[in-house]
Amino acid sequence: MLSGGRANAVHAHTNMAEPMELLCWGGDWDLPSVHTDSLIVLAYAKFSGAKLAVKSIDWTWRTITASVPQLHWEGSTVTEPAQILNFLRKQRFNADYELTAKQGADTMAYIALLEEKLRPALLHTFWVDAENYVNLTRPWFTSHSPFPLNFFVPGRQASLALSRILLTKAESPLLNITEVEGKIYSEAKECLNLLSHRLGNFHFFFGDTPTSLDAFVFGHIAPLIKAPLPSGQLQKHLNQLENLCQFCNTILKNYFTDAAAEKRMDYG
Repeated sequence: MLSGGRANAVHAHTNMAEPMELLCWGGDWDLPSVHTDSLIVLAYAKFSGAKLAVKSIDWTWRTITASVPQLHWEGSTVTEPAQILNFLRKQRFNADYELTAKQGADTMAYIALLEEKLRPALLHTFWVDAENYVNLTRPWFTSHSPFPLNFFVPGRQASLALSRILLTKAESPLLNITEVEGKIYSEAKECLNLLSHRLGNFHFFFGDTPTSLDAFVFGHIAPLIKAPLPSGQLQKHLNQLENLCQFCNTILKNYFTDAAAEKRMDYG
């Protein structure tokens, strides 16, 4: 008969033998996923050592309203990057354990800044800018969604993107998207400049080890750097911030060198 401690160790080992499954949008453009929220979770899992069985959305996907990414483990389903990261921390996968209280507070402030200042421009670039939507975003999501949802997914995502932008940026409900467009992009460029200044010459935002802030920044800027955008004013600005581009490429090289191979397996 096993002693209590030994039995617990065996039980813990058995639990972790059942991998956590992450459902997310698949990869392209040399990225493990084309989707910001999916990238945030994928990067944090790599940084914290969490082993995930990654499942890209395919023909088995059944609901247009599902939130992506989704983490499944032992009958639980967790959505939203912040909630998924909290769940992983509870399973002892913590990329932030060496941060000071001040650094933890800075992390929260910068993540809020990304959501308020950069996310609206990211949504506009991919989902509202007509040239990008027609030539890149809609064809990509149509071809990676199951029939018959492929007829509805891109339009629904575009509608959600527009709603979110207007909710975040329009002080008056009477304003339309063209009236807030200039503000969206100027604030996003300021945000990128601030991030570039904060990163400086470091590999990551708090030194030599990546944390949750690095995962959030990576998820926001990687699609902007790598997507073949026909209309890319924000992409042009980001490409001038060499340290942020290097930051993104370092994460891809160090943590996702097999991303291109995985993409070929998923869609080849």
